[in-house]
Amino acid sequence: MASISRRMVTSVLFVLLLLVATEIGTMRVAEARHRHRHRHRHCESQSHRFRGACWSDNNCAHVCNTEDFPSGNCKFHGFESKCFCKKPCYQLS
Repeated sequence: MASISRRMVTSVLFVLLLLVATEIGTMRVAEARHRHRHRHRHCESQSHRFRGACWSDNNCAHVCNTEDFPSGNCKFHGFESKCFCKKPCYQLS
């Protein structure tokens, strides 16, 4: 009797695993189709709160987070290194 219930549990777990894997695959396909319809670019804006020369991407990203940007990095602007914040922006193709 124990072997039957063990086989049953194994079979049920296998079916659940297949269902979860299929669902994840479907989500990835839908996500890829969404990206195909919308060209993904990064919009940049110079940080308004960062002060001084920008030498650390981590510091820049932290300040950009306080400005509601997900990331940021240092870039040379002329002869100065400044902090630029980035966020994804979408444009219909």
